[in-house]
Amino acid sequence: MNNVARIMGIPFPKITMEQTLELLGKVIDQDQAGLFHVVTGNPEIVMSCQNDKQLRSIIDEAGLITADGIGIVMVSRIKGGHLPERVTGCDLLIKMLEAGNRKKWSFYFLGADEVTNRRASEVITQTYPNVSVLGGHHGFFSEEEGLKIVEEIRSLEPDVLIVALGAPYAERWIHKHKSSLNAKIAIGVGGSLDIIAGKVKRAPEIWQKLHVEWLFRLINQPSRWRRQMILPRFAIRAIFFKESNK
Repeated sequence: MNNVARIMGIPFPKITMEQTLELLGKVIDQDQAGLFHVVTGNPEIVMSCQNDKQLRSIIDEAGLITADGIGIVMVSRIKGGHLPERVTGCDLLIKMLEAGNRKKWSFYFLGADEVTNRRASEVITQTYPNVSVLGGHHGFFSEEEGLKIVEEIRSLEPDVLIVALGAPYAERWIHKHKSSLNAKIAIGVGGSLDIIAGKVKRAPEIWQKLHVEWLFRLINQPSRWRRQMILPRFAIRAIFFKESNK
């Protein structure tokens, strides 16, 4: 299929951030039945899918997979897939808040610690006054508390459910409860609430344009080095991976 680029078997649609926002806007406007699950696919998720059949099934059932990271985009171009640009969870969240401010969308924010979750909601309310923040909850909850959270989200019926529980746990949680959440769209956004709340500093724009945001994070959070080691392993495996045409 010419409209997708396959990375280790995972089909990434060849769409830009603008096209992604247009698609998600239509999902909200059309008020279709069922939750539209957006997976921000990074190298970690792609690698995990190679050995985790359940996760691969969740990804296959998602409504949309975006290229979360320059590594995904670069591998696609080396292999002739030519993804147009990265569509990261953090960037997509900001763009959706901007669009939501114009169109008066409603959001629910799940994830991060209690203080960070509350601060992120405060910043969003101040920055995007036309966005309806229906509620939120920190990401450290028991199974019993999780069921209460699901019920709260179901009763509030947000246009967009933002899940910042980390990958791939966010994807598993969304999929497990998707029939009960009563939201129009659910997106896993990694540590984006930490950035909005000011707990974690995002790389300056010049670092982002040079595609070395990962290096900025590593310098500022040296404890991430083990996690960052997946990037060269992903690049080598993905480049030499024999893709199916299916």
